[in-house]
Amino acid sequence: IVLCHLRANGQTTALFLQALLLVFLMEDTVSQIRYSVPEEMRKGSFVGNLAEDLGVDAKRLRSGGARIVSGDSSEFIRLDVDKGILVVGERVDREQLCGQTSPCSLNFEMIMTNPMQLHSVVVEILDVNDNAPVFHEKEMHVEVVESALPGTEILQVSASDADVGVNALHGYTLHPTTHFNIKVLSSPNGHKYAQLYLSSALDREKEEKMLLTLTAVDGGEPQRSGVLKIHITVRDTNDNAPVFTQPIFKASVKENVPKGTLVVSLSATDADEGMNGRVTYHFNRMSNKVAELFHLDGNSGDLTVTGMIDYEDNKLYEIGVQAKDQGGQSTSTNVIIEVIDVNDNAPMITLTSFSNTVAEDSPTGTTIAIINVKDVDSGKNGKVDCSVNPNIPFAIQSSLKNYYTLVTNGVLDREQHPVYNITFTAVDEGNPPLSENKTITLRISDVNDNAPMFEQMIYEANILENNPPGLHVFSVKAHDSDSGQNARISYLLIDTELNGSPISTYISVNAESGAIQAVRSFDYEQIKDFQFHVKAQDGGSPPLSSNVTVKILIQDQNDNPPQVLYPVQTGGSVVAEMVPRSAEVGYLVTKVVAVDVDSGQNAWLSYKLQKATDRALFEVGLQNGEIRTIRQVTDKDAVKQRLTVIVEDNGQPSRSATVIVNVAVADSFPEVLSEFTDSTHDKEYNDNLTFYLVLALAVVSFLFITCLVVIISVKIYRWRQSRILYHSSLPVIPYYPPRYSDTLGTGTLQHVYNYEVCRTTDSRKSDCKFGRAASQNVLVMDPSSTGTMQRMQGEKSILDELRKWFAVCDLPLNLFALCTCSVDTRR
Repeated sequence: IVLCHLRANGQTTALFLQALLLVFLMEDTVSQIRYSVPEEMRKGSFVGNLAEDLGVDAKRLRSGGARIVSGDSSEFIRLDVDKGILVVGERVDREQLCGQTSPCSLNFEMIMTNPMQLHSVVVEILDVNDNAPVFHEKEMHVEVVESALPGTEILQVSASDADVGVNALHGYTLHPTTHFNIKVLSSPNGHKYAQLYLSSALDREKEEKMLLTLTAVDGGEPQRSGVLKIHITVRDTNDNAPVFTQPIFKASVKENVPKGTLVVSLSATDADEGMNGRVTYHFNRMSNKVAELFHLDGNSGDLTVTGMIDYEDNKLYEIGVQAKDQGGQSTSTNVIIEVIDVNDNAPMITLTSFSNTVAEDSPTGTTIAIINVKDVDSGKNGKVDCSVNPNIPFAIQSSLKNYYTLVTNGVLDREQHPVYNITFTAVDEGNPPLSENKTITLRISDVNDNAPMFEQMIYEANILENNPPGLHVFSVKAHDSDSGQNARISYLLIDTELNGSPISTYISVNAESGAIQAVRSFDYEQIKDFQFHVKAQDGGSPPLSSNVTVKILIQDQNDNPPQVLYPVQTGGSVVAEMVPRSAEVGYLVTKVVAVDVDSGQNAWLSYKLQKATDRALFEVGLQNGEIRTIRQVTDKDAVKQRLTVIVEDNGQPSRSATVIVNVAVADSFPEVLSEFTDSTHDKEYNDNLTFYLVLALAVVSFLFITCLVVIISVKIYRWRQSRILYHSSLPVIPYYPPRYSDTLGTGTLQHVYNYEVCRTTDSRKSDCKFGRAASQNVLVMDPSSTGTMQRMQGEKSILDELRKWFAVCDLPLNLFALCTCSVDTRR
């Protein structure tokens, strides 16, 4: 674009080379994307294809959430994310935006995420010739003495054009040029002004007043112009013009100085006398904005401040001043005012991107936020140092110019610091320095990095034995310093075995509350204590857990009475302890020994004498159960002494057992025996025993005789059958019982055996005699063999009936075996 403008205006080769060098310098800015757009374009006009210039697809802009995050005037340029292009957001007036600054650019940044990318974009606003040159005044009145010589400077006047470049002020034309003409000059800052001078001598008598038209034109297409009417009045001779003491006046003033501050005092002298030598000062050429900021005293020449001077708006002011005498002579000079920057602007912090939540296991260097820091001051006043509050695991790093990135710089632990208030502090290098703070709140999200912890290292609980199943024993409790699902704890019983059975058959744990319940009733005498392990597991992924040992102690109840070990109590015989009649006081008769399977005080036993034949003769030790005499034994004391001793434990309620101790007071054993055998109880016992013995002998005798008769009958019957077969002339064939027949002749056992069985009532003393193999039985086969089979079945039926009779009478089969001794059988 620059080359086209240069060629269209026919510029020299040197300017062309300068433009070409400018293009190369622009291309070296790798980190920026530059566009140019004319001013005054309508809203929505195309600026540039950002996606294409970045080498990415428009879908990447949408997925990355591309947006304009900062800029000088971000409302003027808008990003169309769907098309990936930049368009005009609002109509841009270059003059309002940049004034006389050239080039005029809009600087902003475009950011994308996933991954995070930041690009700097510069849009240059090209000037359009939309402003005509304008003079400060529409008309001017100038007096010129007739004696003025040709070439005399009459005045200097300039027009201002808000446009820049080729559209700026280009030159001046004067009409008519009979006596006056102009020179187009340039000030040090490049601004062009017109110097009106006398081109030929004046003659007041011929022409006292003249009207000149000064036209200012710019170089735009189409060309614009402004007109100034100059009224010339020719006066009589005043041949000396005022002369300034300096050709150019220079001054400096700090921004924000109060109104009325003196900037510079102008001074000019005139060699004339009288009214022609009296000098007054006037602004010669200046813009309306400068006129609002400065005031020139016409008599003293003091230039003072009347408005608010801002270095950021304008760094240099150039003011034209004219000194006039009363005779119409004048001269002009320039006043150049340099504005000195004051640190009056604090840095501005803009939060460009921010993630308000970060996981506690995020690695070092994780990006949290991106901020933009600017200071519109210049020099050291505009240099900014950014930092964050100390003693936090975060650091700030500088990425692009004026951009800082907040990253993690240490280990994050939500359980110690769930929330961080991070303060950004931006301080410039001015004197005094100005600063700005901005605080963000960052929350640390939880990660399952803490296992549940039990309140105790080991739990112990007591259960009273004989408890009902389902009894609540106690509860274990664990805490997890994580949050949410990561802190939800479940309690599990670790499966082990106790006495060969799973621990779950003894105890159960509630998964939600950790309550421990007894599954069964416990017996202290079987299990006195046991331990198991409970696991607490959180709901994280993966879950974390910890174990604790639980020890259960079974407490004893007094549920077992004492058991007497000595003296042994028998049902039939009488055991007696002998005490000689010569026994002294304290003689140890015997000792009652008892135990209690309970424990503690439930097993503490005490012995008391409950009943006695003579309570004045014996006593029982309360603690040791020893029975001793408490007086001298006399001849009058009965031989048989019966003592009833009660043994009690110390439980609540107490349990007891009684034992009977028979004591014989005698010097010899026959005396004791006669005494004890005369007792009614023993006599009854012996009578009963004799009755049962006689009854048993009678029954056994009857059965023996019956069996003997049966055996003799069977013997006679078989002998008769054998004799019949011997004398018979019928053919004889061998007969095998059906269950033992050997049809193939390969059996290993002979078919018939004779054996004797002799059994007693005690099976351990029975006697069995096996004989040799008998000869084969023979049967006489006749046409009516049915009779033979019937006889065999009859013999078998007799034995079966005998066995059934023994069973009905509930008699032992040993007697049946005894009765059938020496019986020849085939089975």
